[in-house]
Amino acid sequence: MTGPQIVLVGPMGVGKSTVGALLAERLGTVYRDTDADIVAAQGREIAEIFVDEGEPHFRDLERRAVRTALAEHEGILALGGGAILDESTRALLAPLPVVYLSMDVEEAVKRTGLNVARPLLAVNPRKQWRELMDARRHLYAEVARAVVATDDRTPEEVAQAVLDALELKEA
Repeated sequence: MTGPQIVLVGPMGVGKSTVGALLAERLGTVYRDTDADIVAAQGREIAEIFVDEGEPHFRDLERRAVRTALAEHEGILALGGGAILDESTRALLAPLPVVYLSMDVEEAVKRTGLNVARPLLAVNPRKQWRELMDARRHLYAEVARAVVATDDRTPEEVAQAVLDALELKEA
């Protein structure tokens, strides 16, 4: 199989980066994050791209970053929270071992708080997070081979649950 060993999807703040790095370490491979790819390529934070060029421009950058990473990367890959909104991205994910990391709204508020670096949650984080999840939850589930809840679990426990769900053994 070509492409990533594991692709992590889920909302902002769910722990994709932390869990992804742990999975890469456990499987003896490399971790990559498409949001980090975009920041590196653009030379500025995602929040700045949203403010300066708007969400449609960011989503175009994201679609291209995801397509490139899926083609090039064979380790653990984390996608930005909204990457699954794009139909062509969902089609590319269909044959891959995708895991949806989920959490409830109270956990999300605890983890993301009023973080200004999260442009889609700037006004009323709890309400906006619920609305985002209402719009996205079914898309995360659609692309996922497994769903792993992160609530009240350490990153290590979540990483182990991902390995168990995909029936993968540590390197």
